[in-house]
Amino acid sequence: MAGLEWTAARDGWLRRLRAEGREWAEIAAELAVTIDTARERGRRIGAPAPPPGAKAPPEDLSRRPLPAGHPRTWGLLTEGTVLAGTAWPAPD
Repeated sequence: MAGLEWTAARDGWLRRLRAEGREWAEIAAELAVTIDTARERGRRIGAPAPPPGAKAPPEDLSRRPLPAGHPRTWGLLTEGTVLAGTAWPAPD
């Protein structure tokens, strides 16, 4: 993915999500990258595989809605399209 800069914070986020037992598709959506990008970065930084039987915590259904353009939702909407990897277009 062109222009993506992996920072220590993003690496830590990826490691935490993986340690929680998240699937690569979930991690990719949360980080707004492709599954292959997330998997490859995880391999490069040595993100641990989740322990056997690990399950991600259930989604908190009482949480407030995510704001427009949140990487989790924007990534889901644009993955596999020509907009994949682009930033949310901020309103004028």
